[in-house]
Amino acid sequence: MTLGKDRSKNINVLFGCVLGLILSGCSSANDYGVELPYEAWRLGFLAPNYMEVWIETANVVDVKGRLFRRAMSGVAAVQTPPNLKGTPRGWPKNPGDGAGKHVWRADVPRLIYVRWQSLAEPQTYEAYIDIPEQIQQSMLEGGKTYCDASKVWIDDYRKNLVVGLAPGGVVKTWLMGVCIDAIEVSRVQAKVVEKGPDQGRTNGRYALELEPESRAYIDKFGIPYDSW
Repeated sequence: MTLGKDRSKNINVLFGCVLGLILSGCSSANDYGVELPYEAWRLGFLAPNYMEVWIETANVVDVKGRLFRRAMSGVAAVQTPPNLKGTPRGWPKNPGDGAGKHVWRADVPRLIYVRWQSLAEPQTYEAYIDIPEQIQQSMLEGGKTYCDASKVWIDDYRKNLVVGLAPGGVVKTWLMGVCIDAIEVSRVQAKVVEKGPDQGRTNGRYALELEPESRAYIDKFGIPYDSW
């Protein structure tokens, strides 16, 4: 799903309004009570094998209109199997939690903004992820769930939002629980950040160098842009 120009503009306006409210002191993460059935939900990020990513910022707007800036930054989870034996093509059915953090004092999310450096290309992207109402509702519905790994029944919720970031600006999002299979939230197309990495403040220098195994894979096999 690609956000149209009007919708993308509206989302930008919403983020701007929320930021203005926070700066004016009219809204903050502590102004409202949170009525979640758990203490916090988690936001995680991952990338396909060898396709390393540095997240400049991930900001969250919850359903009460509060902005949580830099809910996540840093490296996304990625595997670099030795001897070039892995494959970056496609997405796993159950992607795992990714590298991330819990978003404390937030209600369920309405929007997520992420700006990141795709180190494999390299290129800098930004995207807005709209969280549909049915996904928000799914985050509040839990129950007894059987865990195959531990062979026990637990009370579980889908409270892990996992975002996959792939070269070409492809963004795939899932919702999952500890022992509940992932469901797809959306697939969106990011846009290139014309200012480059770190909003142009680093004169085009990217945050990290690719690991040797990742560089070797890309040099030999290229980047499978059509697989995500």
